Amino acid sequence: MTDESGGAAVIASSVVRGLAGMALGTAMGLAQAASGVSGVEATATATCVQEADAALRLACYDRLHGRDAAVPTPQTAQAQAPAAITASTASGAPTAPLVVGKAPVPQDTHLSQRWDLAGQSSTLFAPRVHKPVYLLPATWTNKVNLQPSSPSPDHSVPFDLDLSAVEAKYQLSFKSKLDDQVLGTPVSLWAAYTQSSRWQVYNGAASRPFRETNYEPEIILAVPMNVPVAGWNLRVASLSLNHQSNGRSLPLSRSWNRVIGSLAAERGEWVAEFRPWLRLREKPADDDNPDVQDYIGRGELLISRYWGDHAITLQARHSLKGGERSRGSAQLEWVFPMDGALHGFFQVFSGYGESLVDYNLRQTKVGLGVTIAGWR
Repeated sequence: MTDESGGAAVIASSVVRGLAGMALGTAMGLAQAASGVSGVEATATATCVQEADAALRLACYDRLHGRDAAVPTPQTAQAQAPAAITASTASGAPTAPLVVGKAPVPQDTHLSQRWDLAGQSSTLFAPRVHKPVYLLPATWTNKVNLQPSSPSPDHSVPFDLDLSAVEAKYQLSFKSKLDDQVLGTPVSLWAAYTQSSRWQVYNGAASRPFRETNYEPEIILAVPMNVPVAGWNLRVASLSLNHQSNGRSLPLSRSWNRVIGSLAAERGEWVAEFRPWLRLREKPADDDNPDVQDYIGRGELLISRYWGDHAITLQARHSLKGGERSRGSAQLEWVFPMDGALHGFFQVFSGYGESLVDYNLRQTKVGLGVTIAGWR
């Protein structure tokens, strides 16, 4: 900042302070006159209000009311300020996070730990688990998608693929906090990435190919909350820009972009999250799957129950349409203890959209494996 701009700021500050002092002095003078208090005291009060230095202003009020207080100099006040700041920060107490609703913010709940709502682990860019990380060495489906198809031109396989009903599946998912308080608001900014793969590891005749991998990067804005509603506690609201694709060439290419809203609440060891989304439309020539929302859905509800080292999560999706377009899916996951941080992971899926290439295939799929993180 230049000397001119600095001087202008000082002058502006002095003018504002002077006007405020005059207004306050006038108001107090009128009030005191009405109550029989002398105008001299009102003038003295206005003089204290106009004092720029905080310590000198306090000493002025002390003198006005007959208190015996030493009058510090501006140099003394400036020397004491850093000491006060040091004393307040030396205790190591974390700064209270901004939050929508009531304080204090619970620190040990599932959603607090998942989204750092209490600001206990505010290290930026540090990776943490986003969705469950698991490995299912064996999954089985009652219906193999031998001819994946889509209404888009050149997006349907004209012959049967050599696929097995038994395959392995795994998922990796991480996120990092990019900003604690966006523009000074309670909103935090996150980046997340999830990848899930289906591997035909037991299909030696077809050279054990990876049948389908879904890539899902997203940017998330999250707002911490502490709002009681009907016995539940609303804990976080979020809005994300989400891309999901399988990275394949025609005729197997599938992809879509969404804006996803989320509202999550807790009640003891129960967690519920409602996630509606809006698909971002593409040009017809670029759309791999124009009817994907009529199968995978337009929103989902997740309900989890935890007890000890066990957890059960139900995920329900629906197209929010009636008649022939009324479709969706349900998925149940059960986590159970095994050894140390290793937990068993059981998953059963029924409906449409187990993966992007299978978005319009109705199937039931069951898998068993292990998880090491993200299930809480």
